[in-house]
Formats: sequence, C-alpha cells, structure tokens
Amino acid sequence: MGKKVAVINDLSGFGRCSLTAAISVLSAMGVQACPLPTAVLSAQTGYEDYHCVSLTEEMEQFRRSWEKMEARFDGIYTGFAADEEQIGHMIHIAETFHKKKAFLLVDPIMGDHGYKFDIFSIEFCRKMRELAKMADIVTPNLTELCILTDTDYRMIENMTDEKHLLTVIRQLAENLRKDGPRTVVVTGIQFCDNEDGIQKMGNLAVTGKETHLAAFPYVGGSYSGTGDLFASVLAGGLARGENLKSMMELAGSFIEKAITDAVKEEIPRNDGVEYEKYLHMLMK
Repeated sequence: MGKKVAVINDLSGFGRCSLTAAISVLSAMGVQACPLPTAVLSAQTGYEDYHCVSLTEEMEQFRRSWEKMEARFDGIYTGFAADEEQIGHMIHIAETFHKKKAFLLVDPIMGDHGYKFDIFSIEFCRKMRELAKMADIVTPNLTELCILTDTDYRMIENMTDEKHLLTVIRQLAENLRKDGPRTVVVTGIQFCDNEDGIQKMGNLAVTGKETHLAAFPYVGGSYSGTGDLFASVLAGGLARGENLKSMMELAGSFIEKAITDAVKEEIPRNDGVEYEKYLHMLMK
C-alpha cells in the first residue's frame, strides 16, 4: 500500500509555495499528497497585490468526509492557516487522524526576519503554540521559534559567534520540546562557520537525544517557498520511513541547487525558486 500524507495548506497561483510545493515534492518521493486547502490565493502574500479566498467553512466538511471514508494517513502535515479558527480546525483534524503510526508535522507559519506577519494576531500565535504542542516534529524558522518560546528576537539577531548562536538556538528548541513536540528542526539559520570562515545557511534538529546541524554555503537571497520545500522533503522522508538526518541533508542539497540557480538568474524572491528541474534528486 502506498504512503499517504494529508497536507493542510493554502494553494497560491504564484510563488511556488505551499500546496504547489508540497504536492510536487511528495509525488516525486513516491508519496501520495492528500491536500486540504485552507485558502486559495491568486499569489502568495508577499506580493503587493493578491486575492485570497478563505476556505475556513469547508475545513470541517473535509474532516467529516474523510472520517466517513475511514481515511488513514501515514502523516499529517500542516502549513499556512489564514486565522486562528483554521488552526482550531487543524487541531480537530489532527485529533481525528493522528494515530499511533501517523506522524504530525507542523510548519508554524507566523513570521520571518524578526517580525510577525501583519495578518496574524496575538491570539493566532497562541493558537499555533497549541497546535505545535501536539506535533511529532515542528519546523520553525528563527522568528517563529522566538514566537513559540516567547523570546525576544533581538537577543539573537546580532549574534556573530557560531557556537554561541547555535547554543542559544539549541536551548530555545529544548524549551519548546518541553511543551510537547518531540523534535524541533529550526530552519534558515545564517552564520559564519568558525572552521572555514564561509557564510553558511543551516537547519538544526533537536530531538532530545541528540542535535544535528545540516549546513550549506550561503549563496544569497531569501525566496518564497523554500521553507515549504524543506518541510515537504521531511514529510516525504518520514512517510518513507527514512531517518531525519539523511532527509535534512537531502533537503538542503535540493534547495541549495534551486537557490543557486535563482540567484544567478536574478529571479524575484516572491516568485520562488525553479526547483522543478531538481525533483529527480528526491526520487528513490
């Protein structure tokens, strides 16, 4: 029987992100993506102008329909929620389908570069903490890690020493783990490698038993959808029964190639990266 992952996220016409990224990545990995759209957008929210149709009222109907079908999933993977009510629906869906053999991966989309996205309220962030507590694995960026742990981002934004920075991030991740998620993977950590002096971009996994840093040369640029690509590779790997370390390395290599091309071709950051040509890297 093929592996299935329920993907709860938005569908954006432009930006190469969210469900567009998740469906293509999971499919390349031989995993069936079962999408539950939270909203349909003309373009992702980083564009100056976009139209958004919220599907809040439909989410419970999806859950009921899947429950009547006696649907079974190998994993549940949540992403963009338009408001706190949608997070409530995500929690209800997880309570229904998050069984012993199914993982729950939460990508807690709330902000970036030290700022909470304007469309989200304080109550939204509180509700996201509630969802994150249920997760087997949560994938915040640094900003989202600070929001989830009620930490001032300014405490870490100017840190230049690699060891000190990673130690602080590791401790914040451990603090988050105490609240519930078994594994925290902090994404998009930019630092200067003390050994070779090269600027790197890394992702740090904290599991309780160990930590693992997967880092690659920083090639510049911050692009729409790269966090979705990373989380999607992890979700696909978990569904295939592969270990977290190898999936982090694979995701990093995959995304690094796509970003390198985007920088060379001067692709606008809102357009995302041309990852499609590298999907073969994910096939098994």
